[in-house]
Amino acid sequence: MTLPAAPSQAPSLPRSVGLKPNSGFIATFRALWPYLWPTERADLKGRVVGAFALMLAGRLVLMGVPFTFKWITDALAGAHSSVENWLPWLVGAPLALTLLYGLARVGSSAFVQMRDAIFAPVFMHAVRTLALQTFGHLHYLSLRFHLERKTGGLTRVLERGRNGIEEMVRLGLNQLVPVIIEVALIIAVLLGLFDWRYVVVLVAMVVIYMTYTIKATEWRIAIRSAMNESDTDANSKAIDSLLNYETVKYFGAEARETARYDTAMALYERNSIKSYTSLAWLNFGQAAIFAVGLTLSMLMAVRGFQAGTNTVGDLILINSMLIQLYLPLNFMGTVYREIKQATLDIAQMFSLIGRDPEIQDRPGAEPLRVPAGRVVFEDVHFAYVPERPILRGVSFAVESGRTVAIVGPSGAGKSTISRLLFRFYEPQKGRILIDGQPIAD
Repeated sequence: MTLPAAPSQAPSLPRSVGLKPNSGFIATFRALWPYLWPTERADLKGRVVGAFALMLAGRLVLMGVPFTFKWITDALAGAHSSVENWLPWLVGAPLALTLLYGLARVGSSAFVQMRDAIFAPVFMHAVRTLALQTFGHLHYLSLRFHLERKTGGLTRVLERGRNGIEEMVRLGLNQLVPVIIEVALIIAVLLGLFDWRYVVVLVAMVVIYMTYTIKATEWRIAIRSAMNESDTDANSKAIDSLLNYETVKYFGAEARETARYDTAMALYERNSIKSYTSLAWLNFGQAAIFAVGLTLSMLMAVRGFQAGTNTVGDLILINSMLIQLYLPLNFMGTVYREIKQATLDIAQMFSLIGRDPEIQDRPGAEPLRVPAGRVVFEDVHFAYVPERPILRGVSFAVESGRTVAIVGPSGAGKSTISRLLFRFYEPQKGRILIDGQPIAD
C-alpha cells in the first residue's frame, strides 16, 4: 500500500490570524481555511467544491420529501392544486408519489455519504499538515520551553488540536451548514408558495430557538464543569484511601475516610442533579419554542385552507418542512458545545505554531564549518534567572583531538556548559567559538 506523500511545505500561519482561547467559530474557520483550501493542491480544491455541491444537492433532494407528502395528500383528497398544471400524470398516482418519496429519502442519504467520502481526504490532509507543522515547530523551540512545559501536556495539546479540527469540520459540514441551507430553502419555498408572514414566523422561531439554545448551553457548561470536578475529587479520594489501606488501618481512620468520600459524593450528587435538571429545561424550552412556531404556521395554513387559498397538502407541506428542520435544530446545543471546545483546542495548537523560537539564526548566518574542532569559551557569563548566575567569566580552550574533563559539585555549571556549546541557550556575555567561528553568528 502506497502512503500519500507528506506535504512538501506546511503553510505558515500569518501572525495577524493568531487565535486566542476565546476566538469564535468564524475566526477559527478563517485560520483553518488555508489548510482546507491548499493553494498547491488543485485536487483537494476540486474535492471541496464537489463536497459543497453534493451538500446542496442533498438538501434540495431532501426538500422534495415534504413536497411528495403534499402531492400524495392532494392526490388522495382529489384536490385541484397547481400540481395539475405541470404534473398531471401524478395527480392520480398516489403509489407513484409514494415511490418518489422513498427515492427522495434514499437519494438524500446517498448524497450525504458521497459528500463525506469526497471531503474526507481534504480535512484529513488539513489534520496531517497542521499536526506535522506543530510537531516540527516544537523541535525548533528552545530547551527552556521544553523544560518548563510537561511533554505529556504538549502531546495532549497536539492530540486535542487534531481532534478539534475533525470535530469542527464534521459538525460544521454535517450539522451547521446544512441547517443554514435548509432554512434558506424553506424561506424560498414559503415566499414562493405562500406569503411573507410565514417567513417572519420561521425566522423569529429560529432566532429565538438558537439564542435560547446558546444561552442555556453556556449555563449548562458551567454546571457540567462543576459536576466533572466533583466527580474527579470523589474518585481521587476513593483511590487515595484504598491505595493507603494499610495506613488507614493503622490509625483506625475507616470512619473518617468514609465520611470524606461521602462528602465528596454528596457534592457530586447535587451537581449531577443540577446537570440533569438543566438538560430538562433546555429540552423543554427548545420544544416549547418550536411548538409555538409550528402552531402559528399551521394556524395560518388552516386559515388559508378555510379561505380557499391553500389545500390540505399545503398544510402537510408546512408541517413536514418544519418537522424536518426540527431534527437537526434539536442537536444545536451539542453542536455549539462541541464547536466551542474544538475552537479552544485548535487555538491552543495554533498558539504553539505561533510561538517564536528563543534561539534563532541571525540573518545571513553561514553554515558552521568544523575542519579541526577547536572549542573556545571567552569570558562567558550565563544565568538561567538573573538573580542566580551560573557562569561568571568562564574562559577555556579545548584543542582539536584533546579530551577535557570538567568537574565540580552539583550546580556548578557542568551541564550548562554543554548546553551553551550546543546553543540551547545564549550567554548573556562573552563568546563561544568553534574553529574561530562564533556559534551565535
